[in-house]
Amino acid sequence: MKKLVLTFALLLAGSSATFAQQIDLGGIAQADGTTVGYIIQMFGLLTILSVAPGLLIMTTSFTRFIIAFSILRAGIGLQTTPANLVLISLSLFMTFYVMAPTFDQAWTNGVRPLMDNQITQAEAVDRISSPFRDFMVKNVREKDFNLFADLARERGQTVSTVSVDLRILVPAFMISEIRRGFEIGFLIVLPFLVIDLIVSTITMAMGMMMLPPTVVSLPFKILFFVLIDGWNLLVGSLVRSFT
Repeated sequence: MKKLVLTFALLLAGSSATFAQQIDLGGIAQADGTTVGYIIQMFGLLTILSVAPGLLIMTTSFTRFIIAFSILRAGIGLQTTPANLVLISLSLFMTFYVMAPTFDQAWTNGVRPLMDNQITQAEAVDRISSPFRDFMVKNVREKDFNLFADLARERGQTVSTVSVDLRILVPAFMISEIRRGFEIGFLIVLPFLVIDLIVSTITMAMGMMMLPPTVVSLPFKILFFVLIDGWNLLVGSLVRSFT
């Protein structure tokens, strides 16, 4: 977790204060540019750390996982089970598993050399962002990427395919993940919908008009999901869906 927080903080903030150095608090009273710069840098770092969950969602596989799990819960017909805490925790650990090579590469090539004063801050930001950029390029849909690239060109910006601007890549990656999450969710909900239709047809044929079909179908949907070992199949398919 410490590696992840430091990696994300340096990814977009690029704080220029090295962790091995300490700020001289006695110099704050002096009105020189260096002290003011340190204050601004620390303020920026604290701001980035406060939005770290948002950064995790934007540049990792978390979005696809949480959407699929949420649609699964709705498809079964359970409102609060599994609880949001359980789904979010499972999505986070699956994200750590999928993103482990990316995190390790960013830590080894960027964060650790910066902490040891071996590279400059500009180099560190580039080395930290490079693994995340490669991951997003591999998993972004070409159509979504072209959409934001065309919008950037309409505003007079230059789009380079060698080093993609994160302002273009991140939103394209996010809508790609949302689309894929809904695609997987549709495949998850489909068998539960069939069970609902069968139960509804049977109850209507038996004349039980006042009995909600979901009351009868819920145990069957849970039993069906357990018998096919649904969690194992779903988690394995989600992890394998990333290149």
